Amino acid sequence: MTPSTRRSGRTPAIALLAAAALALTACAPGSSAPPAPPSQAPSAVRTDAAALGDVTLTVWDQEVRGGQAAQMKQLNDAFQAKYPNIKLNRVSRSFDDLNTTLRLALSGNEPPDVVEANNGRSSMGAFVKAGQLLPLDAYADAYGWKRRYPESVLRYSRYSADGKLFGEGNLYGLPQVGEVVGVFYNKAKLGKLGLRPPATWADFETALGTAKTAGEVPLQLGNLDKWPAIHVFGTVQGRHVPADQISALAFGRKGASWTTPENTAAAEQLVGWVDKGYFGKGFNGQGYDPAWQAFGKGEGVFLIAGTWLLADLEKALGDDLGFMLPPGVSAGAAPVATGGTGLPFAITAKSPHPDAAAAYVDFITSADAMKVLTSTGNLPVAETGQQSVQAGPQQDVFTAFGTVTGKDGLVPYLDYATPTFADTLGAALQDLLAKKVTPQEFLATLEKDYKTFTESN
Repeated sequence: MTPSTRRSGRTPAIALLAAAALALTACAPGSSAPPAPPSQAPSAVRTDAAALGDVTLTVWDQEVRGGQAAQMKQLNDAFQAKYPNIKLNRVSRSFDDLNTTLRLALSGNEPPDVVEANNGRSSMGAFVKAGQLLPLDAYADAYGWKRRYPESVLRYSRYSADGKLFGEGNLYGLPQVGEVVGVFYNKAKLGKLGLRPPATWADFETALGTAKTAGEVPLQLGNLDKWPAIHVFGTVQGRHVPADQISALAFGRKGASWTTPENTAAAEQLVGWVDKGYFGKGFNGQGYDPAWQAFGKGEGVFLIAGTWLLADLEKALGDDLGFMLPPGVSAGAAPVATGGTGLPFAITAKSPHPDAAAAYVDFITSADAMKVLTSTGNLPVAETGQQSVQAGPQQDVFTAFGTVTGKDGLVPYLDYATPTFADTLGAALQDLLAKKVTPQEFLATLEKDYKTFTESN
């Protein structure tokens, strides 16, 4: 996707119309071609924000909806109360608008100081390559960010200095919120079927079969948009392919391969679910929103999806909603789940106030900030397991995310692999699920896209 757009319920594609681009150019600070910006973080950093003098920070974010907007306002007010010498000039834009205008702003002479930058190759990777973002490693050391965040989270904001390697190298941002793909389930339906939440992957398959025999929709899926099956395949893949191999593929590492026996086994199991009727009728022609909404209305026992659906599904199902990490091959297996972070907050390379900007990023991602995120209905990316939430679906989600990040079991979204992989994988999965191609042909299609990119990158 950029990893992003589809996972959080945003528009699946962003049309960058020429007329809009021209209109937005006037909104971007500065439009002349700038000299190459510095690519190195300052050798010495100052962490006493109160001693930085009078500063105005311009912050661009996309925290415009519900609890997102609430947490940002609350944290900004608290920051300015603590540091009255630092004035925040907040520019809040929708995700689509931010994506459209940020590239123009960063190429100007007076870009914002702090920005939320999509961490995919086409956004953050391109900004890093152009030298438009500041490496934050010196600040990470000074503020202890590497202790605050597990490496499985930090790597989503890491790039090599040339922007070619994703998931390693310098740190270019810090996120506030997390997300993980797991298994939503209907507690009432499980109870009627005489089942408990599955403890192993074999238990999960048995539960799917029991639900099918009872006339239920075992696993709700709407794959008209093509990308939803990526999450289902990624979940199946995590039971067959070692986590380090999945990460290598998702981050586009040279030498990794899709055409392995383990990936073949995952593709074969997914096709087997089609043969056994575990998905609802016409699932490949059903939209994403109608599918999860149907689950919320009681149609389906399980739904493989991300935590961004929590609020809507909890509103629909209440205490009947459950959430769990995908079960492992054995009950004691280390957790492995597809997931990621919200858009990281980054500091632009041309900011005249990098120390103040770093103090701001530190403040809105601190342990106290995570409490604010929790109270406003968000999923904090750090300190997740330490938050106090009521028993029920929200607690299930917090526990799951805290567990998988704490044990470094979070693996990247598969469409990170190449700039074109979201489209390639989505279309190939739709063909696989329609049984238009074999598992071997499906993986060969992925391998072709993957090798074309990795061999030229």
